[in-house]
Amino acid sequence: MEQALYHPEHGYYSSGRCTIGRHGDYFTNVSVGPLFGQLLAAQFAEIWEQLGKIDNFVIVEQGAQDGQFARDVLQSTQKHAPEFFASLRYRIIEPFPILQERQSRTLKSFGDKIEWRDSLQPFAGVHFSNELLDAMPARLIRGAIEKLVDLEGDGFVFVERSLPQGATASKPSRENNAFNQPALDWIDNVVSKLRRGYVIAFDYGHVGDEFQGNVQVRARHRHLDSPFEQIGHADITMHVDWTRIAQRAQANGLRVAGFTDQHHFLTGLISEPGRGDWGQSPLPEIGTSPKMKRELQMLLHPEMLGCSFQVLALAKNVDPDSPRLAGFKFARELRYALDL
Repeated sequence: MEQALYHPEHGYYSSGRCTIGRHGDYFTNVSVGPLFGQLLAAQFAEIWEQLGKIDNFVIVEQGAQDGQFARDVLQSTQKHAPEFFASLRYRIIEPFPILQERQSRTLKSFGDKIEWRDSLQPFAGVHFSNELLDAMPARLIRGAIEKLVDLEGDGFVFVERSLPQGATASKPSRENNAFNQPALDWIDNVVSKLRRGYVIAFDYGHVGDEFQGNVQVRARHRHLDSPFEQIGHADITMHVDWTRIAQRAQANGLRVAGFTDQHHFLTGLISEPGRGDWGQSPLPEIGTSPKMKRELQMLLHPEMLGCSFQVLALAKNVDPDSPRLAGFKFARELRYALDL
């Protein structure tokens, strides 16, 4: 998975072969249109106010693809929340030159607002990701059996090995952490760099006993049967174990500030338009064009993206008595939603 997705020359993401949208391999929230970024811009503005309208508020994005989400956020913020726009910086974490070049072209008009880094640096504000965790390399473990990759002739095959006693998916030992260990390491890294603010992650996965660790392989909007098909030309992802991510965050001192599906999150934002001290609503006018209505339906409908994706928010050095973020207005209580 590491090599197929991130090899400097041949990797699906790092080579720039990843294509998203109607003519690509899969749809994502950002490829639907600018509305997703416009709605999240309103959530970011609320966070900025909650943090006391700090100067040098940083939006950090990982997995920015061609920079479309950043452009949508900045355009909306510039128009609907100019005071917030004046205070923010947008930082993209991008280790691959070909993707940074594409982002630079997309964001040319916001050059003075954008900065690029190849790794996380200290910041105060919000860390945002959309389908980042599911693309982190994973281990395939069922009970006490792990699948590994071997070479048979000139093709790849799965082989199995028995794990040491006690090193199962539900109770990993220190030597055998099951499933998406890189995602847990990522949480550790974000915690060490976030000074104050939130982490907001959109992705698809399960909680508690629902988690099965299913691998999904997609190319040209088709599900492939094996990760060994079209290597370097197909997306390989794994459902996120949200409960384990939340537990790791709590162990590192982060507070789980919300968890819900995308339908309820975006509905919460739309139902709480609010008005900033600048006298303008940070939200665009919803439903003013047929195109926007189509985008909204795609993002909200349970049979489209509305229930396919979930949203996790984590907070650090934020007053626990602060009002719940608007996106979680309709969220269930955390102990039920995340099986904590």
